Amino acid sequence: MRRKALPVKVADVTIGGDAPVSIQSMTNTDTTDTKATLKQIEELFKAGCELVRVAVIDDNGARSLGIIKKHSPLPVIADIQFDFKLALQCLEEGADKIRFNPGNIGDNDKLAQIIKKAKEKGIPLRIGVNSGSISRELRIKYGGATADALVDSALQTIRFLENSTFRNFIISLKAANVLTTVEAYRKIADQIPYPLHLGVTEAGRGLKGTVKSSLGIGSLLLDGIGDTVRVSLTGDPVEEVYVAKEILQAAGVRDFGPEIISCPTCARCKIDLEQLVKKVEETVKNVDWPLKIAVMGCPVNGPGEAREADIGISGASNFGIIFKAGKVFKKVALPDLFGALEKEISEMLKQKSSGNTSRNGG
Repeated sequence: MRRKALPVKVADVTIGGDAPVSIQSMTNTDTTDTKATLKQIEELFKAGCELVRVAVIDDNGARSLGIIKKHSPLPVIADIQFDFKLALQCLEEGADKIRFNPGNIGDNDKLAQIIKKAKEKGIPLRIGVNSGSISRELRIKYGGATADALVDSALQTIRFLENSTFRNFIISLKAANVLTTVEAYRKIADQIPYPLHLGVTEAGRGLKGTVKSSLGIGSLLLDGIGDTVRVSLTGDPVEEVYVAKEILQAAGVRDFGPEIISCPTCARCKIDLEQLVKKVEETVKNVDWPLKIAVMGCPVNGPGEAREADIGISGASNFGIIFKAGKVFKKVALPDLFGALEKEISEMLKQKSSGNTSRNGG
């Protein structure tokens, strides 16, 4: 069962409450280059991103955020480090949320000014605790940037916010270490009612970053913890969105489109399964209906997996079988297998668009 958090509105996106787990990313353009930044935000939007964060490092960046906000298709979050005055300026410029790090934002007098301005504007905050900026005092107390140190840092700030009668905020506790990250979120989840933003910070690039993020974010989602996610990968932030969508769908908390099940292949496979799967992926890449499609290469596990799918195929030595709604639909010659599958998927999608949502076409 998913942990129920207090709802927090970021422009038109609700985080927490009964809202679906949302996807965030962050631009890596120079924020003062508003044209390049808006172009990247548009790419993120098309990929399925639902909130976007931009780094604001000076006054020019804060002014640029105001321009970006006016033209962005997504809610815009200002990422502030060290200079609390930039947070105040971004609130005036129309930021939809302010993310700050309590480890480097300064004393409580500075935080009080941010809270006051956020109250006036009705804008939420995110308290982004990172292992790399845990205070020296907490590092000494806990022997490093441990999960307990992350939780303690967050709770200190939370208490100050609550004492300031401010509850319009979201919490994150991120470390580059997956175990530390997961432990910290699990420790704090039952102690506070506020939404949790999930992520493994500085996860790396490509496969390694994807695996670390999947383990950390996925473990917590399976625990019912998490209200919004950001996958932190080195490189094009659009890739973060694609990975986040896969994690959320695999964890069973969102549906973004077809799920393709395919076997790893072995000596029993007599067809070019990899190319067949690639063709199917290309065919359904713009489909948002959560069809379950099985593309199997042999008669051992293939028929069983295909029967569990909405539609599936299983290859054999001389022919292929198409399954629909758990039943054998037809046999086709191997050269015609992809074309026959493509035709059936197209027909199912046409029936859905015409109002018949039955996935078996019946």
